[in-house]
Amino acid sequence: MTFTSEEPHNLAAVGDDVATTVESAQWYAVQVASGCEKRVKTNLEQRAQTLDVANRIFQVEIPQTPAVKVRKDGSRQSLEEKVFPGYVLIRMVMDDETWQVIKNTPNVINFVGAEQKRRYGRGRGHVKPMPLNNAEVERIFKQAQEQKTVVKIDMAAGDKILVLSGPFKDFEGEVIEVSPERSKLKALLSIFGRDTPVELEFNQVQKQS
Repeated sequence: MTFTSEEPHNLAAVGDDVATTVESAQWYAVQVASGCEKRVKTNLEQRAQTLDVANRIFQVEIPQTPAVKVRKDGSRQSLEEKVFPGYVLIRMVMDDETWQVIKNTPNVINFVGAEQKRRYGRGRGHVKPMPLNNAEVERIFKQAQEQKTVVKIDMAAGDKILVLSGPFKDFEGEVIEVSPERSKLKALLSIFGRDTPVELEFNQVQKQS
């Protein structure tokens, strides 16, 4: 597959003989501007209704997994982590009209597909949208649903920290290892005048500026 954005082209042959039913719909990946995935999803769902193609554009999805961000003060914020940043998945019947609706949606770059070279002249040709394999789509959504919550923390080896709770409360130290999958880190704390490695929970520490 090639990820590009080029000029429109005629797709009449793709959708002429396709029955406009849910059963005939296929999944396509669409590249969008970075950080605009949710905006594109909302706009597409609205445009499908307004432009009367909701009977051919059925679903717009952003595969996501749960995540927890640990703030500098140790508090936690629940959020969703995108599986494929910069892309949305659309279940649709492909024809000229639905292709135009999606391509003309703000912040949409192009479908993911096969780049077709120009017959004459230089430059890139257009991109022919290629449907995703059903097994691949099922795997993507299944992995997103079964993915364990990812813990993200704005700390790395070398950062200075202050311990907020536990037996080492008010001790200062330096991070030597971060383990997001365990929600823990190791830090060197000065105990009895000696640097001692200590394992701490993310919510027990605060990053020093």
